[in-house]
Amino acid sequence: MASFNEILSQVKRQVREVSVEDTRARVHGAGGEPPPVLVDIRERDEYEQGFIGKAEWIPRGFLELKIEDLVPERNREVILYCAGGTRSALAARSLQELGYERVSSMAGGFRAWKQAGYAFERPRNLSAEQIKRYSRHIMLPEVGELGQGKLLDAKVLCLGAGGLGSPSSLYLAAAGVGTIGMVDDDLVDESNLQRQILHNMERLGLPKVESARKTLQALNPDVKVVAHQTRLTSENVLDIIGGYDVIVDGADNFPTRYLLNDAALKLGKPVVHASIFRFEGQLTTFLPHEGPCYRCLYPDPPPPGMAPSCQEAGVLGVLPGIIGTLQANEALKIILGVGQTLSGRLLVFDALGTKWRTLKLRKDPECRVCSKKPEEIELIDYEAFCSIAG
Repeated sequence: MASFNEILSQVKRQVREVSVEDTRARVHGAGGEPPPVLVDIRERDEYEQGFIGKAEWIPRGFLELKIEDLVPERNREVILYCAGGTRSALAARSLQELGYERVSSMAGGFRAWKQAGYAFERPRNLSAEQIKRYSRHIMLPEVGELGQGKLLDAKVLCLGAGGLGSPSSLYLAAAGVGTIGMVDDDLVDESNLQRQILHNMERLGLPKVESARKTLQALNPDVKVVAHQTRLTSENVLDIIGGYDVIVDGADNFPTRYLLNDAALKLGKPVVHASIFRFEGQLTTFLPHEGPCYRCLYPDPPPPGMAPSCQEAGVLGVLPGIIGTLQANEALKIILGVGQTLSGRLLVFDALGTKWRTLKLRKDPECRVCSKKPEEIELIDYEAFCSIAG
């Protein structure tokens, strides 16, 4: 009967090994080829001591079970690493048996990586309560504990604590986004309760941002809620949005949308934009200097009276729930760095027909705002620009 060392020697003759130097170069895209998927297969206690920054983490006992979710393409290059290179070699052979054509083991493992002096990161240590609360996130290879740590460290600003801000902030809080800012200067009234699910009858007359704080922190005590009981103006917009990673735009008027667009471009902040009207909702994401901006989509506001508000025209109560939840989805993808955002696409939903349409948006090379350098963007009085009395 063969010894373990004999079996390991045989496996290493069958499995391709790559050096830490080659792994580092290829993970960072050297040579112009798509980077490989780097997978850390060590156990939790090892992983908590440090990991390679671009690595996904799947403990060895779950590798065969979860690898297809992480890497569905069998011809995608995969590099596995463990502590010293033994478990990763055996795991690489197992993946070969599953049909993976380009799987390698990093020679020397994480120990060799550290000895070479290469940078590594340490994961955020989740408490036992957090591991239980976010367990369904942690099961997802695209999120895991590392991604959940990103969510807990993230700061998202919700512009508006009304119809769109209610579902988006609720799901962001439930997901564990660590800091949620709420901007709104309004008070809760009965007409809000048909759609603004942050609030209730006991909160009538309370500032919406305070009502939002109570609801969100009752849902998830991990979340810090910052209340901005004000309207965005050219004087305060940079100070307010500057401390956040992502802006979720639930504004209900054109002056605020244009002002937010310009300020976000100036500071390089992604904006998840949505609007609702009667039975129709629209959604897109503006990534600064990567795709079109709000002014590319709407160079000029409509004439006064041509775009009545929900207060004037009404809105189906469930509609902001559908669109606002999608806004939260966009924000989570941006924070996690996964999936494809709606940048360059406008998603339109017809609630009466239950129909979705996707329209392609193009960046305007002559755009009055996003064609400029950030330092050249000036914040103007959009109340006057949109011909709306203050």
